[in-house]
Amino acid sequence: MKHLSYTRGRQDIPLLTRTIGSMLDETVARFPDREALISLHQGLRFSWTELAAEVDILARALMAIGLKTGDRFGIWMPNYAEWCFLQFAAAKVGIVLVNINPAYRLSELEYTLKQSGCNWLVCVDTFRTSDYHAMLNQLVPELAETEPGALFSETLPELRGIISFSTNPPSGFLSWASLLEFAEYTNPEALRERQESLQFDDPINIQYTSGTTGFPKGATLSHYNILNNGYMVGISLGLTENDRMVIPVPLYHCFGMVMANLACLSHGATMIYPNASFDPLLTLDAVTKEKGTVLYGVPTMFIAELDHPQRGDFDLSTLRTGIMAGSNCPIETMRRVIDEMHMKEVQIAYGMTETSPVSTQTGPDDDLELRVTTVGRTQPQLETKIIDEDGRIVPRGEVGELCTRGYSVMLGYWNDLGSTREVIDAAHWMHTGDLGSMDEDGYVRIIGRSKDMIIRGGENIYPREIEEFLITHPDISEAHVVGVPDIKYGEEVVAWVRPRAGRALDEETLRLWCRERIAHFKVPRHFHFVKRFPMTVTGKAQKFRMRKISKRSLR
Repeated sequence: MKHLSYTRGRQDIPLLTRTIGSMLDETVARFPDREALISLHQGLRFSWTELAAEVDILARALMAIGLKTGDRFGIWMPNYAEWCFLQFAAAKVGIVLVNINPAYRLSELEYTLKQSGCNWLVCVDTFRTSDYHAMLNQLVPELAETEPGALFSETLPELRGIISFSTNPPSGFLSWASLLEFAEYTNPEALRERQESLQFDDPINIQYTSGTTGFPKGATLSHYNILNNGYMVGISLGLTENDRMVIPVPLYHCFGMVMANLACLSHGATMIYPNASFDPLLTLDAVTKEKGTVLYGVPTMFIAELDHPQRGDFDLSTLRTGIMAGSNCPIETMRRVIDEMHMKEVQIAYGMTETSPVSTQTGPDDDLELRVTTVGRTQPQLETKIIDEDGRIVPRGEVGELCTRGYSVMLGYWNDLGSTREVIDAAHWMHTGDLGSMDEDGYVRIIGRSKDMIIRGGENIYPREIEEFLITHPDISEAHVVGVPDIKYGEEVVAWVRPRAGRALDEETLRLWCRERIAHFKVPRHFHFVKRFPMTVTGKAQKFRMRKISKRSLR
């Protein structure tokens, strides 16, 4: 009889029962003079003692402007040292940090601020093509006629004020420098009392899901959720105070603020920000100049670094490990990361915002095949099961929906009990919506999203299977597969393909190559050859946009 698709991670690693603020105090006491944070594009460096001093000043200022435990504070900015200060300061005073994607436009910003009931917001003046000040003046026209902190907006009734990172912000905005001056009105003892009043189960962070269908939902996470997840990720990586982590992934995302910042915090490792946003050249430069030992990224980031024409100018020999997550990794990319970037212990992590985020992870000694065909095994202190449509656990090797349970499962969606109940069942299992299978050793393979599954003429087709097949073609660098409506078969398969540099592909030749190697019903009916894919700022392919474009072009 086959084993059932259920595993429980290691139980011998105790969970941390403290707040993020108390974890910072503990790390400072252990490693006061070691480097904690380096923001290369700002020219800033901080030891743990210096970082803690910046955090405490900011925490006292936040109390002085009237923020109470449980108030929501939005952060709308790319990777700056101040992002880290605010993450830790908010945790010290019990403010729920609301992460806002720097790429958001007006309607997305309005929805996020209103749904979370944000009381204050901090932003930069501009980033890429976005003028944040202009957008906010359009959204909140009352701002220009209001003293900082005294805002009343009909559109956003709970918003009291907006802080700008600019040295000379428009009327109505409070400058960052002016905010810090408020620290003198809160004495250190009051901060200590506030910090000691907090519980590790308190909500501390709201992260909005990508919202590929409908409106985004705010996953509400506690100190306990995210501090432990960062800690467990760090244990798998073997992090110590001697490690130096290069962090090109965005901080507003769990990849940056949990898997990077909180992993470093809980193990005393150094956080290194190469730039405000991802730049392959600056990332390579950061590894070389700062002797990075750990590097994070999604596969597209690693591909950009590997293929950069100046890569040979950089010494990457100090690297030993890192995490590749966000989408499936082509085997050739993993091989090159291990061989050419010296990351022999690089790992794959899988999860979702609602699970803080990591649920499964490969190990440093897993072979190459396991690191590219699976997402590893269940993390310590968590459980994984794979179920059928009736909710019953399937035998190992069979495909079903992956569910996870344990410390990492969110408190719920902010002010949305109905949506919470749809994904967290009565036994506290989080239903991920991902289809996967589990082998006899407990390794999990992700087949794809249940909603992405294509049903063509009664055949179930998993896009990821075709994607992994297509990238075995010597002229294909990356591929994504979606389904589009079809009168005859119900749905048809469309493949978006990015050829390797200098290579040419044509539809008929590629279709013939596929027919010789995979079942006929899996062969894409249509191919789109592109130089780039629609992507989120975290490097995830936006399949809903590919689907929409494909449907429009095939009419």
